[in-house]
Amino acid sequence: MTGGTGRVAQGGWRMTGEVVFGHARLADFALEPATLHLNHGSFGATPLIVRAAQDRWRARMEANTTRFFSVEIGPALRAAAERAATSLGGAGTDWVFVDNATTAVNAVLAGLDFAPGEEIVTTAHVYPAVRRILRRAAQRAGARVVEVALPCPIPDEETIVAAVAAALGPRTRLAVLDHVTSETATVFPIARLAAIFRAAGVPVLVDGAHAPGMLALDAPAIGADWYTGNAHKWLFAPKGCALLWTAPARQAATRPLVVSHGYDDGYTAAFDWTGTRDPSAWLALPAALDYVAGLGAAAMRQWNQALARAAGAMLADRLGTAIACPPAMLGAMASVRLPVAVEASEANAWALRGWLRASHGIEAPAVAVGGALWIRISAQVYTERSDFDRLADALATLA
Repeated sequence: MTGGTGRVAQGGWRMTGEVVFGHARLADFALEPATLHLNHGSFGATPLIVRAAQDRWRARMEANTTRFFSVEIGPALRAAAERAATSLGGAGTDWVFVDNATTAVNAVLAGLDFAPGEEIVTTAHVYPAVRRILRRAAQRAGARVVEVALPCPIPDEETIVAAVAAALGPRTRLAVLDHVTSETATVFPIARLAAIFRAAGVPVLVDGAHAPGMLALDAPAIGADWYTGNAHKWLFAPKGCALLWTAPARQAATRPLVVSHGYDDGYTAAFDWTGTRDPSAWLALPAALDYVAGLGAAAMRQWNQALARAAGAMLADRLGTAIACPPAMLGAMASVRLPVAVEASEANAWALRGWLRASHGIEAPAVAVGGALWIRISAQVYTERSDFDRLADALATLA
């Protein structure tokens, strides 16, 4: 199958060419039909064909576990990493598998030594779990985390670049930057940001949790020292499949959190074997990449981006509010401010999520950012414009 050029229709979204996007693609997944799924960005959804591939790997593992773990797993993991490199850039030897991007950030930080007074630069839009990782690393060393304040909504890329550049100082030891922010769904100008720190000799870790599959990605070309991304979100891999790319110059000091047999045998050996575990999610990644290729990777990204932009604009117009960033800075998600006069707290955000689920059968995350509540939507190959119209009707009752 090959994708074509996207077009918008009032009654729904379809793709010209051989591939049809929208509700027709729901048959590829096991999503419960009674729920409207607009939160692909949090945990993804694995196509049935990819789950079947994972089951085959599990059957192979259980058929002869001794042979599998003694002989087969190493070459199989390296073959999967090579395939990942064809999609994400670079060499397969620079990519290793981890459970999720949070695991990768923990591993990178564990391999760095900070001195008292040194600074870790990130932004106020950092993923909450990563914020906790950075604070813990800083506290243990007497260092500190510098969170660059950014407005919400963000007016343009230049605002981000100027604010981040101003945070670079003589004590900056590391920069940890999002590629696509989780809560505000903003695509950062990551190559420009990485260049700022590279010019000063400061290493950069990019949290690209949402980027693989959402954006056309060449991780090494960004110019960072480490890049991590989840494959279970926009690449359709099973849960527990994520990757870490490490620049060759940084690989000697980059190790998994678990010390095991391969720990002293190099970067890939250390990550490939951390003990007996079920690696089927990692080994099923090629099947997920085959699914994306069947849809047409570029066509899929075009569909998702166009739908996210149109749905975000429609929601902001219906609610009389705003999107968290300009349309040009959106990938396959958009965050729209809610017109509710309640405290912008995490508790109220969770209450709103629960209300949407219980009262309207809609899965969409609400978040508290910048003194306001926002709703984040995800566009995916199985969603259509009518889905977001339904969400808008539900949210309109909040007023």
